[in-house]
Amino acid sequence: MKFDICIVGSGAGASPVAYTMAKAGAKVLVLEKGPWLTEKEFFKDELAISLRDAYNPKLSEQQHVIEELYETEDGENFWQGEPTSESGWSFWNGNVVGGSSNFMSGYFHRLKPIDFRLKSEFGVIDGANIADWPISYDELEPYYAKVDIEVGVSGRVVEHPNQEPRSAGFPYPPIAEHAVSTWIDSAASNIGYHSVPVPRAILSQPAMGRKSCEYSGYCSSYGCSSGAKGSGRAALLNPAVASGNCTIKPESKVYKIETNDDGEISGILYYDKHGRKQKALATTYVIACQAVETSRLLLSSMGKKFPNGLANNNGQVGKNLVFSGGGTGQGDFFYKDLTEIQQAQLKQVGPFINRALQDWYRIDDKKFNGANADGSAKGGTIDFLFHQNPIARARGSQWDENEQLVWGEQLKQNLKQEFTTYKTLRFEVFNDWLPNDDCFVTLDDEVKDKWGDPVAKIRIGNHDHDLKVGEYLAVKAEKLLSAMGAKNISSAISGYPATNLMAGGCRFGNDPKTSVLDRNCQAHEVKNLYVTDGSFMPTGGSVPYTYTIYANAFRVAEHIKSQWQLNRQS
Repeated sequence: MKFDICIVGSGAGASPVAYTMAKAGAKVLVLEKGPWLTEKEFFKDELAISLRDAYNPKLSEQQHVIEELYETEDGENFWQGEPTSESGWSFWNGNVVGGSSNFMSGYFHRLKPIDFRLKSEFGVIDGANIADWPISYDELEPYYAKVDIEVGVSGRVVEHPNQEPRSAGFPYPPIAEHAVSTWIDSAASNIGYHSVPVPRAILSQPAMGRKSCEYSGYCSSYGCSSGAKGSGRAALLNPAVASGNCTIKPESKVYKIETNDDGEISGILYYDKHGRKQKALATTYVIACQAVETSRLLLSSMGKKFPNGLANNNGQVGKNLVFSGGGTGQGDFFYKDLTEIQQAQLKQVGPFINRALQDWYRIDDKKFNGANADGSAKGGTIDFLFHQNPIARARGSQWDENEQLVWGEQLKQNLKQEFTTYKTLRFEVFNDWLPNDDCFVTLDDEVKDKWGDPVAKIRIGNHDHDLKVGEYLAVKAEKLLSAMGAKNISSAISGYPATNLMAGGCRFGNDPKTSVLDRNCQAHEVKNLYVTDGSFMPTGGSVPYTYTIYANAFRVAEHIKSQWQLNRQS
């Protein structure tokens, strides 16, 4: 059977296209490497999530090679790769139907207008490949609003200095908030900060055949057993399949995209769940495997017109990979320092903190050593959270103050202290990971996956400017924790990537020499190829990416739909 559209991948970049096209009447095929799990398979199993990485491939069978920068004793730098089967450092984010959107926290901050014109706003930064987007915030805004409705976003709009323009409020009221949120609001107000409620892709009330949040306290990294979380599977693929026009084939590993003599895609080659080679045929093809794997697949798909990989005659596929700059911090609240009411509030389990700071999304501070001459620089977002599950909280209790392993009575005392004497409030800093020449994807020459195909080799070089911005923001967050009365306040800003936040590798742009995709995320070199995951992003902004990936995929889906309808009429 030949489909109207074949989509490789099933996450936030794929599901809006499948949903839009299926509702329009097109015949859609979705190929997903992982299994098709539903709410009944998503248990709140800490061992499965915290220790066994249950929803990702075994690194002995499917892995990556990570290139890091090292320095010799003589002060010379060199890059060296290590397979993740040896390091244990997984770059997988959820190989199941719906992809990593099943396991997100659902922090749905929008990009802001300045994110679309980073180069124009702040100028060139040496060593960074900054580029303005070929579309504006105003062009994407209607699709953010569409995500709010179709995926289900809960929240409330509060005016603050860096509030982005919006055409409407949120369709669902905020989910229940932890009592500590009011502590943050009060302390922020006292020191001149603006506390911002965090929109969440989690239903606060039943809707669209899905239940509302059950406030189990197990959200980030966990599949949602109620269906409240707005994963691509629960929100979009389920209704796409129910339309009768969408076929999902799980456990289907795509290994090559075939092209004909004209340079158009002629078929998708994949292994089915039984290991047999199959071929999928369609008129239009969409790749949305998440940034690293999308680049890997295109680079692996060599053909007569594409000796260096599909859509890669300009050598741009895999380049300008971005993660998220920033890091984490924390402060402890000791029960002995609090009133009985405050203790009860702090011990509450279930509701979310749902507070952020965006006062420095644009930095105007001549004292900041990363600023321009006028004191301006791109800043970022600070989000606050608790680690609710016990295993996450207990980690670290097995060591004494000299980093020696403890057991028996000492371990018991450490655990008792952790769970009965204080609670830690944490924050995460999100700022731009500037695209640069030392962060990209290629194919490894030696390491293969279990099917015998080359794995992706990922070089993870960061730009020093990212660290300066992250440290600037962390100081602001620490000041808030101090104003709240926290003790043992600390933070750590890192140049190592957060592997659950990746984009770039197939950036879109108007110039075919410097970009892989056009403004509609259609490959410059391949007429029937689109890429709709985070690969399209030239810069990442200073918020988690999923909201923007959803919005852009809906935008591109409308373009694909209009082209399909025109072709039908002709």
